Amino acid sequence: MTSFTKTSVSTSPGPDPGALMGLERAKACFDPRDMYQIIEGTPEKAHKILDLYQSLERDPILAPSFKDYELSRGENREQTTSRIARMTQYVEQEPYPDFWRRLNLMTAYDPSLGIRIAVNLGLFINCIKGNGTDAQYKYWCLEKEAKYMKQLWGCFGMTELGHGSNAAGVETTATFDAETDEFVINTPHIGATKWWIGGAAHSATHSSIYARLIVKGKDWGVKTFVVPLRDSNHQLMPGVAIGDIGSKMGREGVDNGWIQFSSVRIPRAFMLQKYCKVDRDGTVTLPPLEQLSYISLLQGRVGMASDLYRICARFITVATRYAVGRRQFRGDGAKKGEETQLINYPLHQRRLMPILALTYVAALATDRLERQHESVVEELETAVKLNDEKAIHKSLGDTKSLFVDSASLKSTLTWLAEQSITESRQACGGLGYSAYSGFGKSYADWVVQCTWEGDNNVLGMSAGRTIMKNVEDVLNKNAKISGTSLFLSKAHEYLGGELVLQTEADLNPTTVLWALEALIVRVAFEASKKRDESSSWDNVSYERVLLSKLRCHQYMLLTFIDAMANIGKPELLYILARVVRLYFLTHLLENFSREFVNYQVLCPKLSLQISTQFIGVSCLQVREQAITLTDSFQIPDTLLNSAIGGYDGNWYETYFKVVKTQNDITETKAPYSLDLEAMLNRLSYNERGRLEKSAESIEKLSH
Repeated sequence: MTSFTKTSVSTSPGPDPGALMGLERAKACFDPRDMYQIIEGTPEKAHKILDLYQSLERDPILAPSFKDYELSRGENREQTTSRIARMTQYVEQEPYPDFWRRLNLMTAYDPSLGIRIAVNLGLFINCIKGNGTDAQYKYWCLEKEAKYMKQLWGCFGMTELGHGSNAAGVETTATFDAETDEFVINTPHIGATKWWIGGAAHSATHSSIYARLIVKGKDWGVKTFVVPLRDSNHQLMPGVAIGDIGSKMGREGVDNGWIQFSSVRIPRAFMLQKYCKVDRDGTVTLPPLEQLSYISLLQGRVGMASDLYRICARFITVATRYAVGRRQFRGDGAKKGEETQLINYPLHQRRLMPILALTYVAALATDRLERQHESVVEELETAVKLNDEKAIHKSLGDTKSLFVDSASLKSTLTWLAEQSITESRQACGGLGYSAYSGFGKSYADWVVQCTWEGDNNVLGMSAGRTIMKNVEDVLNKNAKISGTSLFLSKAHEYLGGELVLQTEADLNPTTVLWALEALIVRVAFEASKKRDESSSWDNVSYERVLLSKLRCHQYMLLTFIDAMANIGKPELLYILARVVRLYFLTHLLENFSREFVNYQVLCPKLSLQISTQFIGVSCLQVREQAITLTDSFQIPDTLLNSAIGGYDGNWYETYFKVVKTQNDITETKAPYSLDLEAMLNRLSYNERGRLEKSAESIEKLSH
């Protein structure tokens, strides 16, 4: 019997993932609109994001499409530049925080656009704001209108071919010439070539340059300078050489370049002198708090940590919807003649549900980190402006906390996002490998976050070192730690040696948080003893990175616990309790089971039960509400931009339509078809040899 035609003619019933999606939504135990407000932090922020989503999906230039997945490098850069031009219209007329939120949302599907604008408005301008005087900021960013992407376009000249994460080791020089009152910017050798500079290859007119300050033959360390790269005709300035660094794994819309300076002269006023000052006679003044100049780097790290929530929300939505709509094989309990939904396989739940739980916990944590960053920067600027030493001292403490928090969250979360994208892609099988699923381009675009603006291992070691020092100070000097690492002040209590987690009753968020904090202190304590024996920080590099990861999870779990205390609706508390339980069972107690057991925080028997019993049950509990949990992210299909992740679930039709639309079915022959035809229709081996080896030829030649 011929079936009813929906979008295409079928002569027998076919798969109906849309119906399966409807059945999942019918099981919802909470309103995704209520959950959405919790995920985003506040109702006001949630509403603003929906407004921006609507604006983006309607914008003819900014909205993504499936053709984005097939662009060449040149086409990528043309599209990115076109979108930048469109974004300049928004920055002129909407509040600056709204513009940055718009950019944050766009970065989830167009990281090339995100980084090109963020380098200019974030790194370049924040470098001037963080290191320059009020007059310098006013001149470069306001009068020159760099803040609104007019007149000039800035790039961030920190890294070099020979130096990446070690910013203090860069070798570009800025030598003061007292006779002309100028600095001479020079690239002394190939290793000092500025490298990976986003926007340098073709876009930037100016760069904030990190260079070694040389005055009267003395090296004063790395300072910052504004150096013009191109004139008003966009021609390179004399002495400036720039080139493209070529193809990358991803983010082909970014024109990363290299820069070399051959005795380029800039006025002394082009040195950013909020902290370090060079007078007309060459006198150098270094302030006691010059380390505050590096706060300009933190916005990028905070932003990359926040990006995890957006990118994971996007792809766990795709993978979960696919798992609901896709049937494969006959699992236990399946009806006769019916294949099992992927999401009903325990292994599939084990692969995806922990990612969903992580995404929820990270959403709240990164919202907190954003607010923390805004507060610290605002308080520091006010303190410096008023020259309030007490307030500056407090800001210094808060800034140190932010350094640790942003370093640990940026490094740990970008790693976790890379793993989450990969697992989600594989969970979608062959269709996940299609460019139109969105996974491939996004993965290639994402993974650079693990190594730039601080290589993750380097950032982790830095954060871990601070944690070790804090614990040492508490244990040896009875110090009190302030800020977000306040819990370290209780280091003595955590070193009792007794097991914290012994029975299933202990597996609640508050007790697990205590156990996690105890583990952090015990790891730091043992690492300090190991370092004392060797007198080497390098010998505890592994422990320092481990401490950074654990600190990230402590920050996230504490944030989630605090958020739950302010939720009034029991149906939301009910499902969030299940979400956070799955999060700490998998991402903490299983992933770090060796450490929890070895440092005598977790009972080995309980650890085994977690892996063999409790996680499976927890995955199933979250799976029951998985579609509603992903619906709560409120990502519209246009911005999801995945052929297999649409809200209605009818992705067989969607995917097939995309394939036919993006690949002209009337072109039945390819440009290389002539080669194929020639290959297939070639003469026999003997014929191609002019029959010279045939029996007849041999017979003739034998006489």
